Amino acid sequence: MNQTGNTPQPDGMRQQTSFTAYLMGSALVAALGGLLFGFDTAVISGAEQRLQELFQPMSGMGGGARAFWHGFLVAGALIGTIVGAVAVGKPADIFGRRATMFGLAALYFVSAVGSAFAWDWYSFVIFRFIGGLGVGGASVVSPMYIAEISPAPVRGRLVALAQFNIVLGILIAFLSNYIIGLLQLGDVEWRWMFGVEAFPAAVYFLLLFMTPRSPRWLLAMKRENEARAVLTRVGSRNVETEIKAIKESLDIERHNLQEPFFQKKYMTPILLAIMIAAFNQLSGINAILYYSKRIFESAGFGASASLLNSVGLGAVNLIFTMAALTVIDRFGRKKLMIVGSIGYILSLGATALAFYTQSHLVQGDGGAFVREISQTGGWVVFISLLVFIASHAFGQGAVIWVFISEVFPTRVRARGQALGSFTHWIFAAAISQTFPLIAEVSGGHIFAFYCVCMVGQLLWVLFYMPETKGISLEEIQKRLHIE
Repeated sequence: MNQTGNTPQPDGMRQQTSFTAYLMGSALVAALGGLLFGFDTAVISGAEQRLQELFQPMSGMGGGARAFWHGFLVAGALIGTIVGAVAVGKPADIFGRRATMFGLAALYFVSAVGSAFAWDWYSFVIFRFIGGLGVGGASVVSPMYIAEISPAPVRGRLVALAQFNIVLGILIAFLSNYIIGLLQLGDVEWRWMFGVEAFPAAVYFLLLFMTPRSPRWLLAMKRENEARAVLTRVGSRNVETEIKAIKESLDIERHNLQEPFFQKKYMTPILLAIMIAAFNQLSGINAILYYSKRIFESAGFGASASLLNSVGLGAVNLIFTMAALTVIDRFGRKKLMIVGSIGYILSLGATALAFYTQSHLVQGDGGAFVREISQTGGWVVFISLLVFIASHAFGQGAVIWVFISEVFPTRVRARGQALGSFTHWIFAAAISQTFPLIAEVSGGHIFAFYCVCMVGQLLWVLFYMPETKGISLEEIQKRLHIE
């Protein structure tokens, strides 16, 4: 439409402008689910030590029991993510991707307010569990929705916006914790750390009204005219050809959304999703995010410096995620995973070596022995963890949700995305639960274990992971030999 009175632009130019504004806007709003995902994941790092002092489910416990229940408190949200990742597939298929995101925004809001006003260990775990439902659901729905509205040439970059917002949310959480810590709010400090999440949750809910429904979901529901209108608005170059390809992949006459998921023809994408999700957490990424302040304090840094170091981790995470976004559709998913895997191995190996060679046991005030690390070892740990975060951001962090959203055909994509997310959060819960127990014995052991796992990831990427860059979702389905 020409409202300026100037010479009208050619149709192709107007379509490109519409593509840029509407598609990018819709993808950014959907990716806000990732921002809340990242914030909710990292915010506990600033408060977990204070929570350990305040909340225990029972008194008179020994050190091992205290470490176990504290690990459970920290992992409480992750149990919610497991349930959310599994449960969100059905609503996403029945009610649609956008309608499901409205529900996730509400869960984030309730969790933020409830966690801020929690009155005991049990109430805190319950409200964190509710937030975990939102995180698990967002890890499935946000990248799936973006993948389904995006043309193939830019799909990788747009889906990776969800990952960009995850790391932005992590940085905002670390920065928010640091600022709140500087305010010296005393006993209510930790409550503010959790409560501020309510504001972006409300904004996310309101902005969702501006986004379209997924065209692939609309076609699955036989609402072809609505799907055609959405594809036109997001800048599809050949709407009718794309509709035909989507309908062929759905194969509406022979398949429906109730088709069994665990069957032989889907085994390849199922195994690919499980492996990339498991390796993502076997790097130790969530343990390092959740316990970053504690790790830096064990490496000899003070409380305020440890919070600031965590901000540094978040900033490096964001910078290298942005770098990955610029090249993921040019270099491909596999090359980024190779670079990230090598960085993982080097950084985790150096961290383990620092704890093995630069630390020693000293007797604390209460008579118990605690492990201290030398100043040199502390700086090795700090630099190594920066390299670790950079490697994660450039490799696994940028690739995982893009890759999982691509390898499943449309008719089972919601369930496939849910499986990948479920696997991711099962391993995240296990890693976060066990970290305090193993780290109390030896920091070197836990980082050496993560390093060995990343050697396994490198071998998997080199010999088994397929490349999916620049290929339509329907063509990927054919290349994986899915009928």
